[in-house]
Amino acid sequence: MAAVDPGTSAEAAEARRQLAICNICNYCNGLCAVFSAAERRRRLTDGDLDQLANLCHHCRSCLYDCQYAPPHAFAVNLPRALARQRWQSFARYAWPRALARSFDGSGRWTAGLAAAVVLAFTLAVVLAVPTETLFAVHTGPGAFYRVVPFGVMTGGAALSLGFALLAIGIGVARFWRATAPATAGAPPRSTGIGTALGRAALDLLTLKNQSGGGPGCADLDHRPSRLRRRFHHAVFYGFLLCLASTMVAAGQHHLLGQQAPYPLLSAPVLLGTAGGIGMVAGCIGLLWLHRREDPSPTDPGTRGADVALIWLLLAVAATGLALLALRGTGARGLLLAVHLGTVLALFVLLPYSKMVHGAYRAAALLRDALQ
Repeated sequence: MAAVDPGTSAEAAEARRQLAICNICNYCNGLCAVFSAAERRRRLTDGDLDQLANLCHHCRSCLYDCQYAPPHAFAVNLPRALARQRWQSFARYAWPRALARSFDGSGRWTAGLAAAVVLAFTLAVVLAVPTETLFAVHTGPGAFYRVVPFGVMTGGAALSLGFALLAIGIGVARFWRATAPATAGAPPRSTGIGTALGRAALDLLTLKNQSGGGPGCADLDHRPSRLRRRFHHAVFYGFLLCLASTMVAAGQHHLLGQQAPYPLLSAPVLLGTAGGIGMVAGCIGLLWLHRREDPSPTDPGTRGADVALIWLLLAVAATGLALLALRGTGARGLLLAVHLGTVLALFVLLPYSKMVHGAYRAAALLRDALQ
């Protein structure tokens, strides 16, 4: 699929048509929060559609429970319609707007840019570091920085991650303004901000909406399963553990004056190892599900982007574990360059890949909790 044009409206019209049928039928109201939220927003403006699309966790249960699903003449396939709307919402609120077309659903943009960043960074290290230093067995505090200087390592991460967070923050702010319910006729807010924040955080951390009404996602020959939810949890919490490892290491470096690499039983290594294993297991599981899932509830134009992101996350975790396993050998220098390249690629792509969906989903859950 070519890059998404944020101005297209055919997909929005189709999502609106299907949700109108769902609002009349009400059969699937107990499955997830999307249907009750749609009932509260009967006008279904473009902002409403973006809110509902990002509230959807794509459990697919509604498709297999729907009496109007294809081959019925109504052809209701809400998971696919909301998947298209969701992907277009990423492009619609992207910042800078000139980069909105970076949301290429085929995954070619994600894969191509990631490969280019990893290759460029690795090549720069190989050319800048003498061979005898790059492939030497370095030991003791500061061993990593003899290959890639501390300033280069932290400066590159800070700049790329800082820009990514800024871009995501502006995009989410645009999303929040656009998805505000109309004032006229809108139901009064019944939930305080503290309660809403707690409820949204709980929904986000437990992936409650991915329970498909209780038994799980319908991705094993139409049968409900909790595998997708568990694999997502493994990736999500694995990523958080890796982030915690980095924060603890930064504290030991700046506050205690202890330089990496750290002992195997130290907090940064234990956290990073657990996180890396979780990410690898979760990514492999999601790739396995992707190969065997029924493609009909998914948007064929964006399946490639989903897979490309999973492979990038898998590369980040796998290269980190490989670096840990071989840090006492001559392969340390090259593995360090490759691992840092994959992390840099992930930071660069954060605002312009499906990775951004976590921020929009959190905003959608908070908006729903407030109502």
